Amino acid sequence: MLRLAAATTADAAPILALQRLAYAAEARLYDDWTIPPLTQSLASLLAEIESTTVLKACVGEAIVGSVRARLAEQTCLIGRLFVEPQRQGQGIGSALLEAIEAEFSQAKVFELFTGSRSVRNIGLYRRHGYEIAATKQLSGQVCIVVLRKPAGGAAAS
Repeated sequence: MLRLAAATTADAAPILALQRLAYAAEARLYDDWTIPPLTQSLASLLAEIESTTVLKACVGEAIVGSVRARLAEQTCLIGRLFVEPQRQGQGIGSALLEAIEAEFSQAKVFELFTGSRSVRNIGLYRRHGYEIAATKQLSGQVCIVVLRKPAGGAAAS
């Protein structure tokens, strides 16, 4: 049974290991192994757990996914939503997205980004009411799409 909870500093190492596993597919897609989720340090993740909201998804005692977010003015900035590769497509990503949005019920807008070639991710976010708001070229290989939705779930115009 899937259980969602706030991550603690004790969860940092397993979350970081799973993050690296999950983002390896993105690195392959762009042939760029320097993307931030793969180069993040344990100290950096520990600091995030202390200063932002980080949720974990567990099956039994195993962490199978995570997401983090913070509020910037009235916008909830969602980042690093990932699920163990073998468990993708089972609703875990949707559960994490819904849970992090619920944690920030005071937000007026939700915003996140993903790689422009990450068709499954874009599909997931669009199913949850997000619309593409912008694209940004990060490097020669990587272009990201920024997706937003207003609080309340209506698609952004």
